[in-house]
Amino acid sequence: MNQEFIEDIKNACKVMYEGGVILYPTDTVWGIGCDATNEEAVRKVYEIKRRVDSKAMLVLVDSPVKVDFYVNDVPDVAWDLIELADKPLTIIYEGARNLAPNLISADGSVGIRVTSEKFSHRLCQQFRKAIVSTSANISGEPGAACFDEITDEIKSSVDYIVNYRQDDLSRPKPSSIIKLGKGGVINIIRP
Repeated sequence: MNQEFIEDIKNACKVMYEGGVILYPTDTVWGIGCDATNEEAVRKVYEIKRRVDSKAMLVLVDSPVKVDFYVNDVPDVAWDLIELADKPLTIIYEGARNLAPNLISADGSVGIRVTSEKFSHRLCQQFRKAIVSTSANISGEPGAACFDEITDEIKSSVDYIVNYRQDDLSRPKPSSIIKLGKGGVINIIRP
């Protein structure tokens, strides 16, 4: 790994440990992120996005093992879905725990995605906690597929902007979203 990559990881973690907000590349689009266990940091992200906090945001983790820490009872089918996914998959689980209260939906659920993309995976690994991942845009406006599409307003409202992949012009798609209900009932939200 090059020095810039390592510095980005170190700086982004430092900012999040201090309750700050970062702008970073994920396994899908560029995201606004923070410590998913820090209620004040999560509130800042809602403010940046001008989004009501009843509209939940998802979190990234680096390993399926970590899902257990943030969900009371992971349905068995979740492990198969994670393992067999051939593209980024966000799963909404009931019984969220160990996260900032304002990150958990009114029904007690949370969306979690296990990332395998190089930067976001390493960031989650180094940070050792779930990281908020929400598209880098004002709520209701189009999401930014690449760094150049992120507005100056968003860029100026975060505490740290990751340098890695700023010149990447590929246009990744948002993740698929599945909600798992009682008894492992699968509800496809976004294919």
